[in-house]
Amino acid sequence: MTATSSLAPAFLLSMPQLVDPNFNRTVVLLCRHTEKDGAFGVVVNRPLMTTGRITVNLDPPASTDRELQLWVGGPVEPQRSWILIGHDGEPDDIGTPITDNLSHSTSPDLLRRMLDPDPQPLARLIVGYSGWAPGQLEAELSASAWLVSDVDRDLIFSTPSDRMWETAIRRLGADPATLQMSRGVH
Repeated sequence: MTATSSLAPAFLLSMPQLVDPNFNRTVVLLCRHTEKDGAFGVVVNRPLMTTGRITVNLDPPASTDRELQLWVGGPVEPQRSWILIGHDGEPDDIGTPITDNLSHSTSPDLLRRMLDPDPQPLARLIVGYSGWAPGQLEAELSASAWLVSDVDRDLIFSTPSDRMWETAIRRLGADPATLQMSRGVH
């Protein structure tokens, strides 16, 4: 696979029969995909359900009275976090572009802005990520574990998380209840 045949950016929509609890009924924003390095993405429809206070470590320390929603990006490196940013027109210099209107970042300054009383409206703090070794995603696609669709920023930021997977499948013209996949996938 060459850089021109990269699947990214794309949404990966898990097939209904994918039973791995990390990916069942998920929408993954595929950010990077190369033959040499494999693939990197973040699940965009898994809010982290927590109780109690979440501590954000910044230097200098920051505090806020706002509740900060966290999202589970995947099972890899859950101690790391990314910020997914939606923007119109030219993105800020902060972050790595994914599409014309989406970027991701690890910027402490952007995280600090998310703690402000009036934060950036289209931003998500995501913990962990979804990763595939070279050839692994291709094998899962060959086994019909995923559907691939175009990235839609509005789906991420405007669709309730519990309806995002079904909405994304239906946008492809499919009924989730009728989807089938090959045997032997997860």
